[in-house]
Amino acid sequence: MFESPRDNDDVEQELEAESWNGDDAPLQGAVSDAPTADVGDVAALEADDRYLRLAAEYDNYRRRTAKEKAEATDKGASWLISRLLDELDDVDRLVASDPVTTTYESYRNGVELLQRKLRKELDAAGLERLEPADVPFDPMLHEAVAVVAPDDPSQDHTVKMTFQAGYRFKGTILRPARVQVYSEQGAS
Repeated sequence: MFESPRDNDDVEQELEAESWNGDDAPLQGAVSDAPTADVGDVAALEADDRYLRLAAEYDNYRRRTAKEKAEATDKGASWLISRLLDELDDVDRLVASDPVTTTYESYRNGVELLQRKLRKELDAAGLERLEPADVPFDPMLHEAVAVVAPDDPSQDHTVKMTFQAGYRFKGTILRPARVQVYSEQGAS
C-alpha cells in the first residue's frame, strides 16, 4: 500500500531515464542537476497540503451552514408574516376609517376583533400566553415584581395576580409573566 522511501540516487536515476529521448539529448524541461527534496520535506509538504485542504473544507462548511441557517430563519419569518397580512390589512382599514363618521364603539369593536384574530394566528404558530393566578410561583415562568402578605399560610409562594402576561414559544420562555406573589417572609 505504501511505498518504501527511496533514496535520492534512485529518484535521480528515474528522472534521467524518463527525460532521455534516445538521441543522447535530454528532453526539454527535464531536470538534470536540480537539487532533490528529501523524504522528510515531501512528508511535511503533504501534511501542510492536507491541513490547508481541511481548513478550506471546514471554512466552506461553516459558510454553507451559516447561509442555510439564515435561509431557514428567513423562511420561518416569511411564513409568520404571510399569516399576519390579514391582520395588517385590518389595521390599515381601521386607521383609514373616517374619524367623523366612525364611533368609539366601532373602533373598540375593530380593535377587539383584531386582537382575537392576531392571538388566533400566534397561537396557531406556537405562541402560548402565560397569565397565571393562584398557581405556585415558579421562577422559571414568573418574575416577582411585588410581594404581599398572604391571608392564609397555604397561599405562601403562590401568585396573587399578573401585572404583565408572559409568553412561551414552543417550550421556550420568551418573556416571564410579571406577577405579585404571596409571601410571609417578603411582605412587611
